[in-house]
Amino acid sequence: MTKNEQLLSYIKELKIGTKISVRQMAQDMDVSEGTAYKAIKDAQMEEYVSTIPRVGTIRIEKFEKQRLDRVTFSELVNIVEGQIVAGHEGIYKTVNKFVIGAMALGDIEKYISEGDLLIVGNRDDVQYLALENNCAILVTGGFSCKEEIKKLAQEKKLPILSTSYDTFTIATMINRSISEKLIKKEILLVEDIIPSELYYLDFNHRVADMKKYMAITGHSRYPVVDKNQHVIGIITQRDIAEAQENEPVVELMTSNPITSEINTPVAYISHIMIWEGVEMIPIVKGKKLIGVITRQDVIKGLEQIRNQPHIGEPFQDMIINQCELEETERGVKLSGEITPMMLNELGLASAGVIVMLMSTIGSIAIKKQKQLDSVIDSFMIYYIRPLKLESKIEVHANIINMGRKFSKVDIAVYHNHDIVSKAMMSAKLLKK
Repeated sequence: MTKNEQLLSYIKELKIGTKISVRQMAQDMDVSEGTAYKAIKDAQMEEYVSTIPRVGTIRIEKFEKQRLDRVTFSELVNIVEGQIVAGHEGIYKTVNKFVIGAMALGDIEKYISEGDLLIVGNRDDVQYLALENNCAILVTGGFSCKEEIKKLAQEKKLPILSTSYDTFTIATMINRSISEKLIKKEILLVEDIIPSELYYLDFNHRVADMKKYMAITGHSRYPVVDKNQHVIGIITQRDIAEAQENEPVVELMTSNPITSEINTPVAYISHIMIWEGVEMIPIVKGKKLIGVITRQDVIKGLEQIRNQPHIGEPFQDMIINQCELEETERGVKLSGEITPMMLNELGLASAGVIVMLMSTIGSIAIKKQKQLDSVIDSFMIYYIRPLKLESKIEVHANIINMGRKFSKVDIAVYHNHDIVSKAMMSAKLLKK
């Protein structure tokens, strides 16, 4: 284990809420301040620590993906464009639920509990009540609070936040932020599908070693790493087909391979695999190998995400779901109408939305015909006439050529049986 890994382990074992300083950590672990600083920055990248204004660097709870519908008080400060009035040491904690204090004092106590955030104006009695019930406070309307309340918040380590916005606006801002996080949650990342097993060769291995690995693991390609576990190449069964048993793999491998990080969207990985014609991509942290993703992993992941129920609804899906989709002899047909969300600032159907609609339908046609994902290679479009609000449209996507690696689709938008837009799309196929 390297010195940096030892320091990261030390940080992860600290109690949640512990303050961390570069100087103190350097003394405790007998390292230079530069080494300690780098470890703290790495821990911050992994979301194990956070630097909070007027508080310092603190060990925080790392949130898993299923907790994306929750926010910390420090995140909330940014969401509401506010400031921390008191209780700085509790700013790393997670908000349990939000309660709006627009009710009588006696009724509020029924709805608040430990870990909640009470959204209220300049009501001293309500603020006292919240703190006594271990509930944090968000003061709206640009108001602050009494010094006695601030002192109590400091003692209980419960944040008091202040914002200039009114309660309704704050509720809207919080709801929008959480909705955006839920949509991001649905984006399939490499970390969601990366296999737990990791097989690789190091720079000392020879062809005979690789053949033994192939017999044991059943894999036909491996990343190659140096003494620091940095990826330096990829070697496949084809590379060693005519090689001698004692030949070093470093002399036969493909150097400087494409790599990716664990927080990369799987859809992006699929595009890279199609464009570059690769079957496997090493996953790295910094330069260090932590896993591999194969084309089969990507295909399984994309199929899995299609079968999952969606919490948030991206703009593209919102438009498609408002229309009717049916298969035709040569492809698919989409029927719908121009809605307000599809308009530009002039009140006409946005050119960008029309392109998105046509390219999406083209991809759907390929998927229906070939049961394969695809990546657009070229898209040529002609606009013939504009479309106004509530115009009834039909989008026809007809496959005119389907090869082993490419597909061509003819796409047309009709209004009252007249063509209003025409496109030709060429796409590369993601084969299994």
